[in-house]
Amino acid sequence: MKYKFNYHNTALDYWQLSMYYTYGSMVGMCNIIFTAAMVLLTIRFFGEAGSFIRMLLLLACSLFPIFQPLYVYLQARERIKPAQTEMEIGFDDRGIHVKAGNETSDLSWKKIKRVSKKPGMIIIFSDTTHGYVLNNKVLGKEKEAFYSYVASKISK
Repeated sequence: MKYKFNYHNTALDYWQLSMYYTYGSMVGMCNIIFTAAMVLLTIRFFGEAGSFIRMLLLLACSLFPIFQPLYVYLQARERIKPAQTEMEIGFDDRGIHVKAGNETSDLSWKKIKRVSKKPGMIIIFSDTTHGYVLNNKVLGKEKEAFYSYVASKISK
């Protein structure tokens, strides 16, 4: 095999993936604009507001930078529970070969839709919503070469 990795995705990997896609979309832009507006409103009106309004302003300022990431992490922890098996994934000229416990699966390169490189991971999509997440810890120094290899196989 050209590349072979043993890995186990963690809740932090799923959290990081969710945060990349949330804050890389229009939803994330709205979150940022809302948070900035709430910070400006809090700065402007905090001194003259009553204690209940102060509490609401602080809560609104904390909604997207604190509570949303915490909620996404808790969801990621729940999602990771069924997938506790360590996986072995291999990549060669024929495609992708996955082994998890006693189950094996082979995907040809024709079935791979795209590959996405994020700062902490590479995601290989088998369709629009499913794929394989390989983080930098798994890829190590091979990240750039691996990404180039997968991208060349998909573009053919």
